[in-house]
Amino acid sequence: MTEHQQQEERADGPRRVAMTPGARRVLEAAGRLFYERGIHAVGVDLVAAEAGVTKKTLYDRFGSKEQLVVEYLADRDERWRAFLAGYLDRARTPRSRVLAVFDAARDWAGPHLSRGCGMINAHAEIGDPAHPAYAVIAGQKAWTLALLTGLAREVAPRRASGLGRSLALLHEGGLVAHGMGIFPDALGHARREAEALLRAAENEG
Repeated sequence: MTEHQQQEERADGPRRVAMTPGARRVLEAAGRLFYERGIHAVGVDLVAAEAGVTKKTLYDRFGSKEQLVVEYLADRDERWRAFLAGYLDRARTPRSRVLAVFDAARDWAGPHLSRGCGMINAHAEIGDPAHPAYAVIAGQKAWTLALLTGLAREVAPRRASGLGRSLALLHEGGLVAHGMGIFPDALGHARREAEALLRAAENEG
């Protein structure tokens, strides 16, 4: 294994490739193409050409297309979590912390979700749990549920599990509706419904 193929182990997910400038160019090209055209529709030849590298360089850095897909999804997830963290840090009450997740999703959707949620799109193409990227997809959604459940616990401790699931359904449904253009401002609607749930939970104690 060459220096460029060395991979780093993350405690909370699959192995990751150590990024060099060349690998970063490949990842940026792959991320754009996979999201816009679909994972199965994009081959490594096109990714290499868009990144301005040879196919050999791509394989030297990532080893396989499967690992490149892992990197694409994990990088997208990491950028979303960092974006969301700023919203959570600015929220000052339990209710506002929950709603911050919806506010962040609505703002993220403009520049990043023109074709819907990247994880949901990827799951439509990668349904095999044995695929190395499946753990990234499932892990991201499990993390979202855990986050919303933890935030719900600050609002209504006795109803945290059910409330967290309801909030997750609103969040994920908002992402799908936004991506499909079912109706205008789907994520704003999801936020308003989430706020109504939170108010009811607070009133019930």
